[in-house]
Amino acid sequence: MAGLSFGFLMTMIVGPLSDRRGSRGLLLAYEVASAVASLATVFASDAVVLIAAATIAGFGRGANGAAGPFAPVEQAWIARETEGAARRRALSLNATIGFLGMGLGAGLVALPTLFGRPFSDPATYRLLFLLPFASSITCATLIGATREAPRGSVAALGAADPRAAQSLTMAENRDLRRLALSNAFNGLGIGLVGPLMAYWFARRFGARPDAIGPALAAGFLLAAAGSVLNERIGARIGTVGSVVRMRAVGLAAMFAMPLVARFGEAVSLYAVRAAFNQGTAGARQTVAAGLTRPERRGLAASVQTLSMQIPRAAGPVLGGWLMHANRFAAPFLIAAGLQALHLYLYRRFFSGRDAITA
Repeated sequence: MAGLSFGFLMTMIVGPLSDRRGSRGLLLAYEVASAVASLATVFASDAVVLIAAATIAGFGRGANGAAGPFAPVEQAWIARETEGAARRRALSLNATIGFLGMGLGAGLVALPTLFGRPFSDPATYRLLFLLPFASSITCATLIGATREAPRGSVAALGAADPRAAQSLTMAENRDLRRLALSNAFNGLGIGLVGPLMAYWFARRFGARPDAIGPALAAGFLLAAAGSVLNERIGARIGTVGSVVRMRAVGLAAMFAMPLVARFGEAVSLYAVRAAFNQGTAGARQTVAAGLTRPERRGLAASVQTLSMQIPRAAGPVLGGWLMHANRFAAPFLIAAGLQALHLYLYRRFFSGRDAITA
């Protein structure tokens, strides 16, 4: 919960800041901070240091391969430099690659056991954090070599026609409020189960890290496939329609997960849910980007993220309490109900919009 709250604070600051200062420098700062946190985790044993590193870098929660609380900066940068169908493809590709990276990382968790290093040895866990350290250094190098296009004039429309600018801003703000409302239910549902999946597998089925890691990897790899599928569906029926239909399938998988009795069955449903839920990430980012003008896309991406992060931060407290009390089905059933309400509102608010050409 502390980590998600920290992410909320950073997202609230850096998203709108990117509209004024650009994205490149902010993303470089994030990667450097993540590298330092990873290195601290390798060498430190003090609980305060480890908690601080996990809070700053987001260890244990999963960010779908995105830049943690700086994800709106990344999304706004892509959205500002692409338009129409190209934007949808770019955001979907970005999400796909992120999921593939998460899948690779989760799969590598099983490597120590292949080399005879038991997971009971704390050094085994510490060595694993060399992976995110190397990843952050690589990302910082790539971002440093990438050029950012000059931003357009934020005041151009206002100077030409102040009334038109004010009217457009009011319409954009209304859409952003609707997005925030629907996302709030989605975020609370995610928080109830998403950050606790490894814990749930361990408590519900007695699974060990070398079994849980590949299970999570399968989910991320299928999420990557789902992202590709969603992009193709969106090209045919529209971005909003693709989100609603795919997430409806994911909703059914979430409802069924706590009802099965075997680890393999639960993992299979988890992977299906990931494919159809997380696979819509790029499409949802496209919808959010299409709600505002280019100069406000950092704000739109922040609203998209924050409106899920704030309620999501409360979810692990309730979900963890229920799981600790051996009520393993309750968090999933509650989350399924919340996400069903989210889908209803999302479809009602945005089904008339053509987000593909926004």
